[in-house]
Amino acid sequence: MLLNRSKNNWTNWHHKFHKQFINDKKFIPKGSCLLIAVSGGQDSMALMTLINDIKDQHDWKINVWHGDHKWHSDSTHYANKLRNYCKNKKIPFYIDTANEKEITSEDSARNWRYERLGKTIEELISKEKTISNWHILTGHTSTDNTETFILNLARGSNYAGLSGIPRKRLINNKYPLGRPILIFNRKETNTICQEMQIPFWEDPTNLDLSIKRNLIRHKILPYLESIYPGCTKRINQFIGKMNNYSIEQADLSKLALQACKNNTGIKREVLNNLSLEARCTIMHALIKENNLKQISAENLESICIQIFKKNNGEIYLHDELKIVWNKDIIKLKI
Repeated sequence: MLLNRSKNNWTNWHHKFHKQFINDKKFIPKGSCLLIAVSGGQDSMALMTLINDIKDQHDWKINVWHGDHKWHSDSTHYANKLRNYCKNKKIPFYIDTANEKEITSEDSARNWRYERLGKTIEELISKEKTISNWHILTGHTSTDNTETFILNLARGSNYAGLSGIPRKRLINNKYPLGRPILIFNRKETNTICQEMQIPFWEDPTNLDLSIKRNLIRHKILPYLESIYPGCTKRINQFIGKMNNYSIEQADLSKLALQACKNNTGIKREVLNNLSLEARCTIMHALIKENNLKQISAENLESICIQIFKKNNGEIYLHDELKIVWNKDIIKLKI
């Protein structure tokens, strides 16, 4: 049954998009409250429209959040256009404006967005005096996935970093963040906007080649495609394989961690009988099990080497938390 869209208006894009929620009912459960991060560009506008078109079939309540980074002179103008568009669609709209002097990089902007998205949900829960099943949605596409893979590969990331953008993860260990249009690439979201007459406002900073992601998008990927046509699709297929491998490794590392433990901690002799790579994987699992801030692969390797070489020692991870060991046992300690 098509509630928001008539049969004449139901497109192949709707079919493909809707199918993923039918096949995986836990991805965004029925009755969820959704906070969609919308920049105003083609990807997030396509996401918002598709979600709005099928929301009644899943009993979703949707809200839009926009983050104005103040990175260009028209940012307020674009934000107002988006506000008016949502008003006409009767979609609740929320906005945060950044301090441009503090948000100066891609990383700081991303951290600010996720922080404000979480705060917005908390404010809405407090305002409505109810705790709903909240989900955050972002408009990441398979093109973003490819760009992230190349960035991480160039940085020397491990296999986990090469497994791409996760389809779903937690923000602040609390709110699920979903990426429903990873099934589309940027060419497809542009086609969706054109065919469905969805307006969008392209951020001029997306053309700034001093930003690494833009350089990959506008120069490196087109060049690779000219040498090896279809390489973007093949990279995404490889990312999928790496993601499956990462999930498998995470499951196996949990079992390996339990095998190394006793009542007091990790048995050092058992750990040290493994390869360096295996020791790093198990220590990574220990850190993740305790919901600790991730440390770099290089630092993790250094820790494992010191534990192997020295019968006694301690290394601070962050704040007052440290890894302590003697000739028998390794444990985390405050």
